[in-house]
Amino acid sequence: MVDTLTPAERGKRMSLIKGRDTKPEMIVRRMLHAMGYRYRLQAKDLPGRPDILFRTRRKAIFVHGCFWHRHPDPSCKLARMPKSRLEFWESKLEGNRARDTANEAKLEEMGWKVLTVWECELRDLEQLGNKLSGFIGEKS
Repeated sequence: MVDTLTPAERGKRMSLIKGRDTKPEMIVRRMLHAMGYRYRLQAKDLPGRPDILFRTRRKAIFVHGCFWHRHPDPSCKLARMPKSRLEFWESKLEGNRARDTANEAKLEEMGWKVLTVWECELRDLEQLGNKLSGFIGEKS
């Protein structure tokens, strides 16, 4: 299957994708703030630059888009593979997943607890709130 956009149009569209302060990330941050938690953002000194972290608790949260980070849940419809340029996308997205796994392992070796919040989990905010409070409230 051929891409329906020209390379210039595709480049312009891809340049609009943000790396931080994304909508899913902002939802999680607002939820944490409403729960009374205070946090830091994107620590440059930690592997993978976690989106949200609690330094004193040594806990880090990544907010991942299901498409870009290859959500492994087979029921997630957001993690679909594109139909065009399959060889490019497969290596790109699997590379993202491998990098995420390596960064999480490095953080855990450093004594951090890590939680990944997937974009599709934002559909059930009550369940997500329980997951977040359980993660932050648990003893290290």
